[in-house]
Amino acid sequence: MQDIPRRQFNRLAGALPLMAAMPTAWSQSNWPTKPVRIVLQFPPGGSTDAVARILSQVFTQSLGQPVLVENRPGADGAIAGDFVARSDPDGHTYFLASNTPMMQVPLLKKNPPYDPIKSFTPVTLVGRYIYVMVVGAQVPVQNAQELLQLIRSQPGKFNYGSYSGVTQLMHTRLKNESKVDLNLVPYKGEGPTINDILGGHVQFTYATPASALPHIREGKLKAMAVLLPKRWETLPQVPTAAEAGVPALTAGTWAALFGPAKLPPDIATRMSRAMAEAIARPDVKERVDRLGFDLASSTPAELAAFMPEQLQAWGKAFADAGLQPE
Repeated sequence: MQDIPRRQFNRLAGALPLMAAMPTAWSQSNWPTKPVRIVLQFPPGGSTDAVARILSQVFTQSLGQPVLVENRPGADGAIAGDFVARSDPDGHTYFLASNTPMMQVPLLKKNPPYDPIKSFTPVTLVGRYIYVMVVGAQVPVQNAQELLQLIRSQPGKFNYGSYSGVTQLMHTRLKNESKVDLNLVPYKGEGPTINDILGGHVQFTYATPASALPHIREGKLKAMAVLLPKRWETLPQVPTAAEAGVPALTAGTWAALFGPAKLPPDIATRMSRAMAEAIARPDVKERVDRLGFDLASSTPAELAAFMPEQLQAWGKAFADAGLQPE
């Protein structure tokens, strides 16, 4: 199953050169007529927030109106998602969502506040996350197997910080496949999770490079594994999950831009083209690459086709891990 979501992602990302070359003769509408909001499910800090703020600066230039980032954390992204789903479809409010609110919320909540297909207008893919398994410097281990052995020697004593669908899924898989007794501590975002690991309140999590890399380089966090099929060139000494002997990720991890349902097609197309043009700028790519985030783009139609495929892939991943709607 791991290869299926990656092929889907690569198929979407492959549209980028064509989109960047498309003419920028926009619709003759007056949009946008006021500041544009990009709503996030996370608090400030973390890779999604950092990427959104870089893109908002570029969009401000290309759209001719201020593009603002608005953080609405909580409820696995359902608060932010519900806000955007209920917003006017006038092209001035968007949801920059990870797979958590678009996959975990509808698949693991018995009464989700929105439908990921019917409540939103797909606009464009934004990119793919990289995750690194990290532990606090105070944890006396040097690799993933030593960590698992330490947890087994002290059952119920170790805390795992979770802030997304990916981290919840990996917590369950670690418990089930590695046979460890591990406490789950929920957080509203990645930044607070990392802060508590640095403070010793929780011991480890899977983090994105935007939050983890500075602390890894300073020796405050130790990297145990990367959730990639091959080693990451930025941390070549860190093994993949397969090499480290811990569960690998079995569903795609991505971010995409959505508007409310009934967003006019010409506006969705204009936003998707603005995204493609932003990615084509070397300065933007260089800044985002440093965050360990793999930028990509798509047309609205391609993202619309991607969503049902991802729902199926994530549904299988959650079912295989034994996670049920609550």
